[in-house]
Amino acid sequence: MEFTPKGVCSSKIIVSCDENDVIKDVKFIGGCPGNTMGVSILCKGKTIDEVINKLEGIDCRNRKTSCPDQLAQALKELKKEKVK
Repeated sequence: MEFTPKGVCSSKIIVSCDENDVIKDVKFIGGCPGNTMGVSILCKGKTIDEVINKLEGIDCRNRKTSCPDQLAQALKELKKEKVK
């Protein structure tokens, strides 16, 4: 799934997961390369819910969001799509 984040430096987040909601891959387009790569690596193998619980609400520079928070929003959208 592709997600367009809002209020952050990343312009796109691409996420894939398996049938058990385990994250297989996360790719950020734009943003701080070291940080987004680290977040991506740490998320692989975790469930969607685990990652949402850890990352939702993280703030970057008083923006009321961050690349990790936007990943959590992307994962919420992915969960909604899987239910349909």
